[in-house]
Amino acid sequence: MTVTRGPAGAALATEITDILVAHCGLDPDTAARTPDASLAELGMDSLALLELQAVVADRYGARIPTETGHLSIPAVADLVAEQGEPPDSPEPVDPPGHTENSIVIDAPRRLVWDLTNDVANWTDLFTEYASVDVLHRDGNTVRFRLTMHPDPDGTVWSWVSERTADPDTWQVHAHRVETGPFEYMRLHWRYDTTPDGGTRMTWVQDFHLRPDAPVDDRGMEDRLNAGTREQMAIIRDKVELIARQRGLEGDDDE
Repeated sequence: MTVTRGPAGAALATEITDILVAHCGLDPDTAARTPDASLAELGMDSLALLELQAVVADRYGARIPTETGHLSIPAVADLVAEQGEPPDSPEPVDPPGHTENSIVIDAPRRLVWDLTNDVANWTDLFTEYASVDVLHRDGNTVRFRLTMHPDPDGTVWSWVSERTADPDTWQVHAHRVETGPFEYMRLHWRYDTTPDGGTRMTWVQDFHLRPDAPVDDRGMEDRLNAGTREQMAIIRDKVELIARQRGLEGDDDE
């Protein structure tokens, strides 16, 4: 496998690194120290590789094998680059939608995790949801229907999602089962402890709208960013209030 080292290849390798950090739990410092290490040497397990495979397929329309643990990040970038659009393609393909937002909550990570992953009680945490109906549970995976309050036009949006929480890595992966106007919608939540004992909660959304959707990917990015930031601030205030009421301090993951 020839490692791509030119400017385009380096840029793509950086994008692959960003995907591994955002979706697969890669430590960016470790990746920076050992740029030619294999994904397995970087700590990426089979679940992380499956997630990488799915995101690369969504974002670039490229297929990479599931068994890529022996490859380095530049080698994965080569695989993706080899499947890029032909040079005579009439126009570049618009990239899929992507948002990433974080907020710091002055509360222990365990409390933030427990409250924000209690799907059945999301109507107490979010202001945009009118109801949550849990449809199925299997271990750390839950399938549920979300129904929003009517929008300004009186439309009520509802869909089924599925979430799998990994308490060992403090990460959650989710996707819409009923996609509605989306061709796909994938979500990834991360929880990190801040130096002062608080919690940084990060939400990542990767998606693509159907051609007949009332808005395109760029417009949906604007809507999702605005709504996410609003809801994150509301959740922060509610969780911090609960932490104060319970007399909890930060840096308590047990």
